[in-house]
Order: sequence, then structure tokens, then C-alpha cells
Amino acid sequence: MSLNAIVKQSKMWNPWHGCHKLSEGCKHCYVYRGDTKRGIDSSIVNKTQNFDLPIQKKRNGEYKIPPETMVYTCFTSDFLLEDADEWRIEAWEMMRLRYDLHFMIITKRIDRLQDLLPDDWKDGYDNVTICCTIENQDRANFRLPIYKESLIKHKIIICEPLLENIDLRQYNIGSWVEQVVVGGESGKDARECNFDWVIELQSLCIEQNVSFWFKQTGTKFIKDERQFLIQRRLQHAQARKASINYIAKTRY
Repeated sequence: MSLNAIVKQSKMWNPWHGCHKLSEGCKHCYVYRGDTKRGIDSSIVNKTQNFDLPIQKKRNGEYKIPPETMVYTCFTSDFLLEDADEWRIEAWEMMRLRYDLHFMIITKRIDRLQDLLPDDWKDGYDNVTICCTIENQDRANFRLPIYKESLIKHKIIICEPLLENIDLRQYNIGSWVEQVVVGGESGKDARECNFDWVIELQSLCIEQNVSFWFKQTGTKFIKDERQFLIQRRLQHAQARKASINYIAKTRY
């Protein structure tokens, strides 16, 4: 199933909740911020009540999640988290059964993927996108060589929160990446995001024909050597106003 075909609607599926901070990008994690407000310990990982959401059915026998839905998967944890190893096999099986959905996963633990794939994975499920997060050059240099060689049908690089200028030229992303997503950090303790860093990534994507999405500015946004403090509710809208998103031309 083509990724581009799954555009009719979307649904969030968090089979487990909770995570452990891993790298600089995790420092001001939005899940931790939200959990703190509700008195929840984010470091405790639990299977959720909606663990089996993809295969839940209504009284008439139809699936609760209709076909041709984009399912954002495990966005309040990391799908490859060690604590979830005992549950992941069943989660993979639900993705296989619901081949009429498209599942999008974001991970900072791409180095664990190869040992956690289902037996019938081969070169990847057609209906699964696995995104790799990088926040700085150090994590790009560690994660991207692994990600490039991983057997995944749909690959997206997530530069969020973007904490410094990242040079992706050495990775020849035009040959294996579908999209690059960029965003600044939100929250009162957010670190700065510079528009120059965003434009450099956008320029590379256009040059190598990779789709580009400037998702959000972040709270502290630097442009033309000026810092702008942008309210959370306006960060996506301000990114859209930049009008720098790019849709890759058909490669075939």
C-alpha cells in the first residue's frame, strides 16, 4: 500500500506509555512535561488500555479504526524501548493484520531495531513507516548510518527538536529518505532554533528531491539574528507562514 494513499484520516495509538530519556533531544520532553502536570511518573512504562486498538471492533463487527487511516503509533513512548520488549511481538502482529492501515513510528533507538523485527518482516511491511529522530550532529552521525542500512520500506528523518546546524549531505538522503521533518523545541525551558539551520536542511532536500516539512518554530526562534518568543499555540502556524515546505517530485 502506498504511503501517499493513506491520507483520508488519522488516529493516535499508544500501546504503552512512559519512557526513559536517552539523549539531548529528550531533555525537555513534552511527554514528561504533560505527565508532571498530571502527577504521573513518565519513567514508569505501562501497557495502556488501548493496547489492542487496531483490532478493536464495534458492535456491528467493523473495526473501530476504518481502513485508509494513518495511525500515529507510540507517540507517548518509544516503540523500541527495552521495557516494552515483551509486548512488541503482539503489536507487530496487529500491524500485519491491519494491512489496510498505515502505521507511523518515531524512534530514538534505531540501533535496537534489527534484533526486534518480526520473522516475516523481510525488507519491511508496506504499511509501516519508521522515522528516526536526530537532534544534533552527534546523534545524526550515530543513528543515520544504522538507519540507512535498516530494512524499512518507508523512512523519514525527524530533526526535532533541532538544536544545532546538522549536515546531512554525507548521507545522500535522496536515495533512501522520503521526507525530512524539522521543528524547534517548545516549552518554557526550550533551547533556541535558528532559521538558518532550517533553511540549510530545506535546501538540501530540494537539491536531492526529498520532501521537506517545517513543522514548528519552537518557543525561541532565531531569524535574521533576532530572537522571537513564540507562544505554543502559534508555533505550527508561524512555521507554515514561512512557506518553505517542499513536496518531492515523483522519482519513477
